[in-house]
Amino acid sequence: MSDETTTTADRSLFTPFNIIAGLIILAGLPLVYLRFTGGLGAVSNLDDSNPWGIWIAFDLLTGVALAAGGYVTATAVELFGMKKYHAAVRPAILTGFLGYSLVVLALLFDVGRPWRLPYPFIVNPGVTSVMFEVGACVGLYLTVLFLEFSPAALEWLGLRKLRMVLVRLTILLTILGVVLSTLHQSSLGAMFLIVPSKLHPLWYSPYLPVFFFVSSIVAGLSMVIFESTLSYRNFKNKMNEEHLASRDLITLGFGKAASIVLIAYFAIKVFGIALGNHWNLLGTPYGLWFLVELLGFVLLPAFAYAVGVRDRNVKLIRITSLWAVLGIFLNRLNVCLIAFNWQLPSDQRYFPHWMEIGITIFVVTIGLVVFRFIVTRMPIFYEHPDYKEAH
Repeated sequence: MSDETTTTADRSLFTPFNIIAGLIILAGLPLVYLRFTGGLGAVSNLDDSNPWGIWIAFDLLTGVALAAGGYVTATAVELFGMKKYHAAVRPAILTGFLGYSLVVLALLFDVGRPWRLPYPFIVNPGVTSVMFEVGACVGLYLTVLFLEFSPAALEWLGLRKLRMVLVRLTILLTILGVVLSTLHQSSLGAMFLIVPSKLHPLWYSPYLPVFFFVSSIVAGLSMVIFESTLSYRNFKNKMNEEHLASRDLITLGFGKAASIVLIAYFAIKVFGIALGNHWNLLGTPYGLWFLVELLGFVLLPAFAYAVGVRDRNVKLIRITSLWAVLGIFLNRLNVCLIAFNWQLPSDQRYFPHWMEIGITIFVVTIGLVVFRFIVTRMPIFYEHPDYKEAH
């Protein structure tokens, strides 16, 4: 790909996307200033009873899960030898890298004293803490994702020798990615094991680490399908024949895998209810909401994925991918916010301040701008003409 695929729209700064993104960023900058000069209380409804809000539920817990497409895709292609999905690797790695980068950025807003974020690693390591393990693994995996993404950037920069060194480390980096992802995806669920009195019994389970890890695989598979759908609509001119030809193949293959994992996820969630003998709670208001999540956003998407694969209905699979992504968000929202502190009076329950939502939109917009910048310049959806034989 070269100048032939660079359209006039790519060169223009005044595209609809750039205008909207620019306005969001300009509107978000005063909120950022207010957050770091006035503290958490100036822009959020967080307090001692509700220390975690939308920034943790969406920006961190959901963001980390949706960024799992990187390790899921790399594992399938590099370790399991499913080379037919090769075209999905670089977009998935890029999405994962940006996703984890935004998680770290969001943490700077959520932590009361963001300059002390590295303290647990360099000042007072808390090696027995689950949060220490999560932080260490996320930091290490972000480094791994950067190295996995680097060959595309190095091809763009023309640094052939350094690119060759990193390409030779592909298998090692993939293995490290799987190990680190397994650890921190499950540990995000393990953090809630210490609050059995605060988390509603239908969501609380000794198997929370397993729930979080298995659902992250669903999130990764679904996000790859969803991201490829959006990329095709916006960056089709950047895709080579391999990406265009394998698009439906990737959708069908990942849809099949997502259906299987969703069924497994549904089964262990039901097992969790049985283990706690909480069947009687299903008829309560919280129980009905739990059934909405379990049946409406786990079982039904699994069925829709299966029907889509059986009928080779790629449109249904792509719609279901968004459905499944929303289901992961709903689960993280339930565990972190809705079903958390469920016994508090309604007037003491947390609801996000509009500025919290505004900062979240600001962070997501930055991610979209960076993603657009990279895919319109670097060989993400195509093979660089000078490196075709090296791929």
